[in-house]
Amino acid sequence: MKKRIVALLFVATMLLTSCGNATQTNTTQQESAEKTDTSALDKYKDMSAEEIVASLTLEQKAAQMVQGAFYNVDYDDMKEHDYGSVLSKFEELPNPTAEEWYEIVSQYQSSALSSESGIPYIYGQDSVHGVNFAYGSVIFPQNINIGAANDPELTKDYGTLVGSDIVHTGMLLNFSPCVDAAQDPRWGRTYECFSDDNEIIKNLSTAYAEGLLSEGVVVCAKHFFGGGYTAYGTGEYSGNTERLIDRGDADMTQEEIDAQLSVYESLVNTGVQSIMVSHSSLMGTKMHENEKYLSYLKNELGFEGFILSDWDSIENCSGADLKENVILCINAGLDMLMEADHYEECRGYFVEAVNEGSISEERVNDAVTRIIKVKKDAGLFDDPYIENFNPTYDFGSARSHEVARELAVKSFVPLKVGKHMTIEKGMKVYVTGPAAADTGVMCGGWTYFWQGSTDSDVGQRMLPDALSVLEALQAVADNKGFEIITDPKKIDECDMVLLCVGEKPYAEWIGDTEDLSIVGDMALSGNEKAIEEAKASGKPTTTIIMAGRNVLINDYLDDWDSCIMCYLPGSEGGDAVADVLTGDASPSGTLPMPYYSSVDEIGTGKCWHEAGWSAMQ
Repeated sequence: MKKRIVALLFVATMLLTSCGNATQTNTTQQESAEKTDTSALDKYKDMSAEEIVASLTLEQKAAQMVQGAFYNVDYDDMKEHDYGSVLSKFEELPNPTAEEWYEIVSQYQSSALSSESGIPYIYGQDSVHGVNFAYGSVIFPQNINIGAANDPELTKDYGTLVGSDIVHTGMLLNFSPCVDAAQDPRWGRTYECFSDDNEIIKNLSTAYAEGLLSEGVVVCAKHFFGGGYTAYGTGEYSGNTERLIDRGDADMTQEEIDAQLSVYESLVNTGVQSIMVSHSSLMGTKMHENEKYLSYLKNELGFEGFILSDWDSIENCSGADLKENVILCINAGLDMLMEADHYEECRGYFVEAVNEGSISEERVNDAVTRIIKVKKDAGLFDDPYIENFNPTYDFGSARSHEVARELAVKSFVPLKVGKHMTIEKGMKVYVTGPAAADTGVMCGGWTYFWQGSTDSDVGQRMLPDALSVLEALQAVADNKGFEIITDPKKIDECDMVLLCVGEKPYAEWIGDTEDLSIVGDMALSGNEKAIEEAKASGKPTTTIIMAGRNVLINDYLDDWDSCIMCYLPGSEGGDAVADVLTGDASPSGTLPMPYYSSVDEIGTGKCWHEAGWSAMQ
């Protein structure tokens, strides 16, 4: 425990001393973690995964099958119990750099190698749109943007860049890509989906996975399967938390099931090494205990990696208590349990269940063999500190900025095109709206914080080099020959209004809503006032929308000259918007899923515009 405290204090000290410095770099000189000699791994050098598993005790095997949270598992625990994996939770540390993360990850590895078994561990994290937990990272557009851009080649480049950044942190296991297919925009995870179309999801997720794999990342695709098909009103109720749709029940046709399975088949053939199971249910059966489809994944699709539970999800299965749920889910086919707090209890339950005959040792051996094989194939038995990995790019590279910006531009979908979609030389432009000066809103959820945050947290502290829409336009105004005005007293002097509106950042069920209006429950608090201000001015108005889904705008569209859906374009979103508004780039995105006129149209086959549409077509 002492070593972990020292590491955390070191990180905190480094950050506190630089918190006021907006030019902090990622080249901080720091003392390296004490690294255990790796010669203990020599005994495993010529052994197969099966032979390694045969050499372990039941207790050691059980420890490989749990994944505890970083804030619970200390270095001494790792050494004493031979744990096979640890994962990060957002908001754990005050903005560490990639180098600082690497020191922490390496210290855990040192403890793992010092354990009785000496089996290397693997660190898991959610780099779902860039390495969104390390200072200096580039925050790429969210998946809904990637779907709108629909460029597999550029998506593969994106995967390579993220994979390179991941290797710099040492956290090889990445819980991405998300291959859910959102069918209902009221779902709070809609923006995590590439599309509602499984063929598009297949093409983009495969390209992205290829990029990650090329850098040596252990790819964990998620969430197997059907989460995007859950019915509104069936959301899971647990722990005094009521959800409208998230973690609900999916009543899927066989055609829909086959379409989802085809995505996983492609990813398995591409070489993904892990698959995370969905929190949701399929026709009343929790996917975490759905033996039929977990077996299908392994036996029919030929998946040889390990199947991982989602965060504490086994606790909401049909068993009477945690032990019974452990037995149900492991017998159904799960190989590793992501149990943030109860990992040690689960380890004990594995041992008890085998001794009682509730879980066969053959099932345990299969699970641990899969886990060990993934670690061996990833190179962790040869290079546990990944010192000989050679990431293609520096962390937060210039190329990352370029690709993120290009993806953002290509993802912007014009919803209405008028004379004022481009700012002309000599114009005075009044910029208003709560999304104008907020880089946190551009990034959305899963950005340094689980729920994301607004500019004071994400922008000023964690993305000091990112420009908001307002800042990006101000940066090019003189060169382009136009003037930006933000003083409402001068609105009458202006030639046009740029109205910037959007949604509050959110993640998972926190984003579930019955009200999709741009001034509804999930809207930024200043949206309505800014919309009214723009209308009252009588000036031509171009509107940009930063949102994680297709929000309802029918009541306002007639008042706008032009409108662009930007979704959640990430840290380069401000520059990308400036590129489009100044005519340096053309927004070429198309709708990744249907755009509805009202929530009453959802599921009826009716919509305002179908997926694949753009006003530029």
